[in-house]
Amino acid sequence: MYSATTRDIEVRVRPFYLEERSDPAGNRYVWGYRVTIWNHSTQFVQLMSRHWRITDGAGRVEEVRGAGVVGDQPELNPGDSYEYTSGCPLATPSGFMAGSYTMRTAGGETFDIEIPAFSLDLPDERRTVN
Repeated sequence: MYSATTRDIEVRVRPFYLEERSDPAGNRYVWGYRVTIWNHSTQFVQLMSRHWRITDGAGRVEEVRGAGVVGDQPELNPGDSYEYTSGCPLATPSGFMAGSYTMRTAGGETFDIEIPAFSLDLPDERRTVN
């Protein structure tokens, strides 16, 4: 699991390979990722938009921007969490993603929070460093 905290808002990401949706012979590799956003702050926030930087194993970068996440702009009171699952196809068997969410407070202030960089690797290609 990968984690980053900005202004007491924690973002946790757990990626997983979707073998059944992938076609390595056709250079299509698909990952899912589950994101949990925890509001550890003392103020209400709403997730307004997202910005992803997706880098494949060949170094090609795709940027994705849009309103909310999976069609939602979740509201989080202090202590609340929100979880969603999404996916990402790549043309290479590895890559990584990182980005940010733009949040808005009840008073209208907007600020960005970090989505931690996380790797997308085939399960049999992960290496353990001793």
